[in-house]
Amino acid sequence: MDLALIGGTGVQQIGFQHKENLDIETPYGTVNINVADVNGTEMAFLKRHGEGHTVPPHRINYRGNIWALKQIGVKRILATGAVGSLCSNFQVGEVTLIDQFLDFTKNRTQTFYEGGEQGVLHVDVSQPYCPDLREIITQAAQNINLNIKTSGVYVCTEGPRFETPAEIKMFRMLGGELVGMTGVPEVVLARELGMCYATIALVTNAAAGIINQPLTHAEVIDTMNVLGETVAKLVENTCTLLNKEQKCYCATSNKEAGLF
Repeated sequence: MDLALIGGTGVQQIGFQHKENLDIETPYGTVNINVADVNGTEMAFLKRHGEGHTVPPHRINYRGNIWALKQIGVKRILATGAVGSLCSNFQVGEVTLIDQFLDFTKNRTQTFYEGGEQGVLHVDVSQPYCPDLREIITQAAQNINLNIKTSGVYVCTEGPRFETPAEIKMFRMLGGELVGMTGVPEVVLARELGMCYATIALVTNAAAGIINQPLTHAEVIDTMNVLGETVAKLVENTCTLLNKEQKCYCATSNKEAGLF
């Protein structure tokens, strides 16, 4: 399987034809992966928060998930994520391909390379999200007449709580445009293992302090339910445009360490 979809909040069931379940043993524990058929393309589908959304953002087995995908041969990862908007440029219901991130996580292991036998890798993230994969997704969006934004600065917080208005104000001052809880270290770990990775960010709410009302998880789920069909169509069309070769920098980004 060359392709994987990591489904975030609200993207647990998006209508792909289920084929089988795999339990993959990794150095970081067992990871369950669904194998799906998307218009004739076999795809690994990983539910980031587990069955029934039972795993909070700070407890996700990020290293296990990415390692398992690499182990079964995945070369490209499409990741979905619900995000809050920090500014008027991004409206609820819009789809964005983020291109940069600000990391405000606190307690997550960020690397596979922790010294000793594993070695050390200072991976380059000048372009954290694969430009080639983002271009393919953009073309897929055009094919289905979906207007998407092709850039955005994503702020990743630890969670599981929502951010305070003061934090949101700070993020905006630093150039943040969207906020979520799961994008890091996922994107970095994929780069460390030489996989292309792109995030399809789905704007589900305005962040704290942007509008004068409390934030709820139910609000996020309601918006994601509306966007689910759009995500499915975008992923399906992206699959038809992919070729077998990785022609980008992602595949060789970890060559100095030689783990894979």
